Amino acid sequence: MSVSTARTSDAGLVVEFVTAPPGLVEERYRRLVDELWHEGVATDLALPAVPELVAAMGRADEDRQGYLAILLGLLAESEYPVVDDPLSSAVRQGMDLYLDLLAEGGERRPRTLALLYLLSHFPDDRDRIMAAVEPLGLDEDDLSRLDRNLRDLDPKDPGLGRVWPSPSVWKLTEEELRYDRERIKGLTTRQIITNWENDTRTILGYSGAKAYWAVRHGTPAPLPPEPGSYDPPAAPELGLEAFTRHADLLLCPACHGGLTFRTGHGRCDACSVTYPVARGILDLSAGVKDTTFGAEAASDEATADLLQKLSEMPSMGLYYEAVLRPAFLRIAGANWGDAMTPEDEDDHITRHLSGTEGPVLDLAAGAGRWTAVVAKVVGADRLIALDMGLPMLTVLRGRLPEVPAVRASALRLPFEDASMGAVNCWNALQAFPDDAAKAIAEVGRVLRPGGILTMMTYLFDPDPVARHFQASHFFPSRPEGMLLFEREEIRGWLAEAGMRVRHMSGPGTFVLVTAEREG
Repeated sequence: MSVSTARTSDAGLVVEFVTAPPGLVEERYRRLVDELWHEGVATDLALPAVPELVAAMGRADEDRQGYLAILLGLLAESEYPVVDDPLSSAVRQGMDLYLDLLAEGGERRPRTLALLYLLSHFPDDRDRIMAAVEPLGLDEDDLSRLDRNLRDLDPKDPGLGRVWPSPSVWKLTEEELRYDRERIKGLTTRQIITNWENDTRTILGYSGAKAYWAVRHGTPAPLPPEPGSYDPPAAPELGLEAFTRHADLLLCPACHGGLTFRTGHGRCDACSVTYPVARGILDLSAGVKDTTFGAEAASDEATADLLQKLSEMPSMGLYYEAVLRPAFLRIAGANWGDAMTPEDEDDHITRHLSGTEGPVLDLAAGAGRWTAVVAKVVGADRLIALDMGLPMLTVLRGRLPEVPAVRASALRLPFEDASMGAVNCWNALQAFPDDAAKAIAEVGRVLRPGGILTMMTYLFDPDPVARHFQASHFFPSRPEGMLLFEREEIRGWLAEAGMRVRHMSGPGTFVLVTAEREG
């Protein structure tokens, strides 16, 4: 079907959207959005169009009111952190209408979620808005996001971080609260303001993504319930034979020499750097050069330091897995309807790694949820887990006491060329997106010909509004905003690394990949 490219007045585009037959709603909405907003920036036509958008909300049906609320929210947000510019002030003129519509809705109806996103942009109306939502009995998560975004920054107690996917999920202990306060004390005023604004954008991104999915597809599925405890099992010791059986493929990250293992450490005979081993974790992130006190003293010092680090916040690995990861799948994978389940992920790994030869690397293994799946398929004695996060590896080791773990960078894998029979990299590539090509190249280097890569990561949504909400997440790992991928980008990186794609699929914006290292 061809679409006329002749320019239509803004009022005409609004009418076309409001009166569009069901099969054309998405197309007409896209035209309206494109006319007024692009990649987070309002066009010159947006300000004069706002009164017509507000008026249309008063006469449209409920479904289209949700779409219009999303667009008005995007326009109000386009000048953030300024909240009283002409555009947001024009959108604010519809406040009485927004609150009247809110009073008519249920707590989880798509229009209600869209109105919550829109109202989150008006802190000057905080008291009116919070009074209006009180009778709705909102979910604690939705209410805490709204409450946070209607607050002004208090420089004396800014409460930075610990707000995504909602402030309500962060149940901090007194010790963790003290840690946060000490961390914030070390920030400059400018850093505090920047972090506050990034937190705000991130929560708006989650609220907007949830609402936009809802107005297009229906009420999102509820998130899984939180577990009663985040106390991980203790990470046990593991005999050095777990590392010595892989000694012929492990390398010193400082000079790429081979490692020799002795009690409590691995030592590079080429450059005399020792790396601590404790509780089944080999820490290759910070070696210790032999000192005048000898290699034994250096290794004891490094091991003591590693044991201290392993005792710090070990619950974070389980907390991430139980609370943060399901929310992340919704933002990055558009998984609001649970189209992708953990069982689906397990099935892909199992089917595509069955029959592979060892050794096998679980790259960026995290807390070990999918390491356990890989271990069942290939055998724990052929498996090595690698990650940079000690809290994650602590949980992994407690879960999988027979699997050795290595703390090292995915961008400089401490393994010989062509030494691995398979690599699994699950839900991880987006954690280092600026270096994704380098990470994939490293996988290609360590895989032997015929070796298999199984991987899951995420694509940018082709819908510009959904893509905006994905990118509006400012996590500590990438303060510039979340960066995801394009399908052909991934294909190109795999080809450059000498790998042939055998399988690529996925619902929503997931991408599940199986690739084979060519000879």
